[in-house]
Amino acid sequence: MTRKLLVGPFNRVEGDLEIQLTVEDGRVSAARANSPLFRGFEMMLQGKPPSDALTLTPRICGICSVSQSKAAALALGDALGAWMLPQGALAAAILHGVENLCDHLTHFALFFMPDFARPVYAGRGWHDRAVSRFTATRGAALRPIVEARAQLFHIVGLLGGKWPHTLAIQPTGVTRAPDARDRIRIQTTLRAARRVIERELFGAAAEPFAALQTVAALESWPGGDAALFNEISADLRLDTLGVGPRRYLSCGAYPLDSGRVTASGVWENGAVSAFDPAAVQEDLSHAWMLGDAAHPAQGATVPDEDMAGPAYSWCKAPRLAGRTVEVGALARQAVDGHPLAVALAAEGSVRARIGGRLLEVARLLTWLDRWAAALEPSARFMGDATATADGAGAGLVEAARGTLGHWLRIERGVIASYQIVAPTTWNFSPRDAGGVPGPVEAALVGCPVGDAESTPVAVQHVVRSFDPCMVCTVH
Repeated sequence: MTRKLLVGPFNRVEGDLEIQLTVEDGRVSAARANSPLFRGFEMMLQGKPPSDALTLTPRICGICSVSQSKAAALALGDALGAWMLPQGALAAAILHGVENLCDHLTHFALFFMPDFARPVYAGRGWHDRAVSRFTATRGAALRPIVEARAQLFHIVGLLGGKWPHTLAIQPTGVTRAPDARDRIRIQTTLRAARRVIERELFGAAAEPFAALQTVAALESWPGGDAALFNEISADLRLDTLGVGPRRYLSCGAYPLDSGRVTASGVWENGAVSAFDPAAVQEDLSHAWMLGDAAHPAQGATVPDEDMAGPAYSWCKAPRLAGRTVEVGALARQAVDGHPLAVALAAEGSVRARIGGRLLEVARLLTWLDRWAAALEPSARFMGDATATADGAGAGLVEAARGTLGHWLRIERGVIASYQIVAPTTWNFSPRDAGGVPGPVEAALVGCPVGDAESTPVAVQHVVRSFDPCMVCTVH
């Protein structure tokens, strides 16, 4: 028997995602992901002064606005031939790292794990603990994690003035130079938040978790909510659910004066090849857009108001050298060569994506400590830059959900073109001209669907493991 299901919304912050499922014999045989809300930031930016990108693009998203700000600053700096001073790049990395860390905490505690507190899982050996820890608004894990997140965002307020939508990150650094007292406050805040995260999430220090080398070591991790997740994963076989293309992209996270903290590249079958940004192309064949496939630097955003042809989403279909790639924390850590992430990348499942984010939480805690200690209040945090009438640039960063790119062209002193490829654009892309499904569409194939299910729980686990941010997708 074949039936069609339209499932959505999925997100617990903003829910503009619909997925059409074709179900045959109790399993998904095909999926089509639709981003139904068009916003048009790329069109808004045309004709504006280049500096307006620093104000407007962070407002694409209230969750990952520092990521957008950082990408815009790098793109503008590239066009101007200007670069961040070393201490400015370090402060920007702290701002960005705090946002990504908070995003991971929010996703795990508020978006992903509450699904396991549902009555559908009553009777499972772990269900009572999941209810106790993660029931929406009442779970024992929620308050400490939310409070730790709030503490961490005090650092963004201190360095960036506010969150979201800070204007502190500029092409040549950051606008506020922290003094010695600020550095102590940042370090104190990091220590306080780390204690909560380690107690709740890991039940131990972050360093041993970051040092895990194998899947077996992850599975035997004894403490915190990470252990509860492992138990749930083993029972529900999340290690076999939602397997994606197992081809991963990262542009490298946190550019510093010494280079990016994590490696750039494309991981596939255990090998890492170089990432060539020139090989990125956006396919429009199944998007409600007019035009031909193009690299973002030559691309355009022209909505097809008639929504004609085979299109079914406002999301374009980015491809790298003609192929799909998955992006996110798992991709970053695998490309960087972390042994546990490499093993999880080969698995490519729901369990692998969550494991990759937990691993990155542990590593970020140590990186942030190191970056805060390296702040030099006596140094300059922002350099000088000269405006240009004509130029082009690109800014690539790693948002919590994966690789984010901004491509900018300036003509006669104003923005002539601005194109953005967001992480969820990569992961939730529609089919391309060859009919190849995007990563989440492919990962949903084979998901079990019960006869009475209108919103299948397995489908929700797969979708939420990718952590969609649809407002970024339809920027």
